[in-house]
Amino acid sequence: MKSIIEGLLFASGDEGLDAKQLAEVMELDLYIVRDLLKDMRTEFKRKGRGVQIVEVAGAYQLTTLAEHAPYFERLAYTPSRSSLSQAALETLSIVAYKQPITRVEIEEIRGVKCDRALATLVGKDLILEVGRADAVGKPILYGTSKQFLEYFGLSSIQELPDSGSFQGNFDLEEETRMLFDRMGGDQKQITLDDVSEETE
Repeated sequence: MKSIIEGLLFASGDEGLDAKQLAEVMELDLYIVRDLLKDMRTEFKRKGRGVQIVEVAGAYQLTTLAEHAPYFERLAYTPSRSSLSQAALETLSIVAYKQPITRVEIEEIRGVKCDRALATLVGKDLILEVGRADAVGKPILYGTSKQFLEYFGLSSIQELPDSGSFQGNFDLEEETRMLFDRMGGDQKQITLDDVSEETE
């Protein structure tokens, strides 16, 4: 049961799951789930795990440890990790042209999951949380950041390459190409490399 909870929390990402949701999915009594979560939090700490379970606004999330932050910063700014994958660039294009937008809406456009791509973009300060949608679960709304504007040399989001009207289908390939062209091809060390993120 603990292994299942760990997997569910991992899959839920930064939105997390509350005890009631976990109980419903696992078909267990609520008090059992809460006991399991309590045990897991203690075990993770006792065993010196690199992740922890935290409770934020009633939802449980699987997160890294705050004291390990310097290492994650080094990883984020390692030269070999300075490029964006095709998946991340497509996700960035969707956020740029459709913001504010939720993860689910992005996945509907891409047709695949985008948790890792979103995490990459947030980690590079290209997108950020701009609010919560007025929908079930109050999902996070994403938008581009000031860093995004500076990175692409834009004074405002209105200076993005003209995508025409957003009526009808969103042309992901065209919007991504225009954004890539705006970067001047592979300058700024962003490349369209095919990596495993594409399978998200």
